[in-house]
Amino acid sequence: QVQLLESGGGSVQAGGSLQLSCAVSDDTKSRRMLAWFRQSPGKAREGLVAFDTGRSSGPVAIADAGHGRFDASHDNLNNIFYLQGHNLQPGDPAIYYCAEAADLALWGPYLLLPASYAYWGQGTQVTVSS
Repeated sequence: QVQLLESGGGSVQAGGSLQLSCAVSDDTKSRRMLAWFRQSPGKAREGLVAFDTGRSSGPVAIADAGHGRFDASHDNLNNIFYLQGHNLQPGDPAIYYCAEAADLALWGPYLLLPASYAYWGQGTQVTVSS
């Protein structure tokens, strides 16, 4: 059973930056499809960044809400998945989740669809202060 554990949440000043980490417990796979999602109160969970660890070119999908401000990376040696966020805005406070898909063959809109991901962390809260 894959376990994912997020860390690094907290309060960030508006315009500031954050880095969240997601430790993936299962190291038996040589390739994974990982993603970062977030959910604000009363809103649906939305995908931010999807990342195929078998590709070296960076994220395979970034949501419109994340373009230019969010990025992801993966430490293959330690199996840690990162989210970097910049210029945080009042619309960014949420619980941020990392997730892993059971199926590597995701494409297009499925890359950032919550239903495409089978394994989830418990989430880490991010708030933005003015």
